[in-house]
Amino acid sequence: MAVPLFKKISHFPISLEIGLIVLSPFILAGFSMFFGQYFLDPITIFKILLSPFLHTQQTWTDAQANVIFNIRIPRIIGAFLIGGGLSVAGAVYQSLFRNPMVSPDILGVSSGAGFGAAIAILCSLPVLMIEGSAFFFGLASVGFAVTLAKIYKGESILVLVLSGIIMGSLFTSLISLVKYVADPTAKLPAITYWLMGSLSAVSMSDIFLAIPFILPGVVYCMVIGWRLNAFSLGDEEAGSLGIDTTRMKYILIFISTLITAYSVSICGIIGWIGLVIPHLGRMLIGPDNARLIPASFFLGAAYLILIDNIARNATSAEIPLGILTAIVGVPFFAYIMAKRDVGWT
Repeated sequence: MAVPLFKKISHFPISLEIGLIVLSPFILAGFSMFFGQYFLDPITIFKILLSPFLHTQQTWTDAQANVIFNIRIPRIIGAFLIGGGLSVAGAVYQSLFRNPMVSPDILGVSSGAGFGAAIAILCSLPVLMIEGSAFFFGLASVGFAVTLAKIYKGESILVLVLSGIIMGSLFTSLISLVKYVADPTAKLPAITYWLMGSLSAVSMSDIFLAIPFILPGVVYCMVIGWRLNAFSLGDEEAGSLGIDTTRMKYILIFISTLITAYSVSICGIIGWIGLVIPHLGRMLIGPDNARLIPASFFLGAAYLILIDNIARNATSAEIPLGILTAIVGVPFFAYIMAKRDVGWT
């Protein structure tokens, strides 16, 4: 049974479902500390985690401390922020465009970021510049799409989506061109692996940079989530409720693009999260964006933490995240399409 559109839009009820959704990423994050190619027993892990606060005799090696502080903690926090951020961006886009098939890369941000990273890798630039190039071209792709939509008059949503498809196709072609001219023994494998997505290279410096790009946008979307309910009625009806639809639309597009572009810049292209997780949230708590957007954040965080655990533990060689999210996402999305339970009636 569908949840009424504006039911309790200003409240986030405390319930077992909400509690489990909020706690799930933290529970998975705790378990993730114990899993990896390098085995550490729980007692040693707790001692290492408490060592900055309690001056106790060191009974662990520097290598063990390095695994915890420089590998597992950054990966867990990165998965939390990126999974949650991409899910929120997906939920916002789906409500904004009134289309359950929309994902965060609908305006070409992922393709643009992929091209930026590919160019930087081709030029042998350092990691920080690869991330910066990916971030810049991700934003540029969406900027070009929005500009193109303004040039061609017509139904704003349709023209914007078509402009995004154009820019996405353009940058995808440019990625293919870069791969074609890349050295097949060194640069091509690096570009290909980056495009498939991974958290293996995420560091605490990446996390500190990600927080101001992702968290403020997520919080803003949570705060104004109830206004997104009005967009499902159409721009005219939303405007009659006192919402400046044009201004709100571009603010949300900018915020969602910022979240997606930075996420892609530090971990590569990880698909399906922003498409599938909002649907899972609707199945669990209904389509009210006041609850759906926070739920999508925690569900997305839990999902990517779980996927990352599988990626680094399933085989001796780490599996790219983009492969796993597609393997899980495709059958799940096929299921909800077969059930026609996409949150729209």
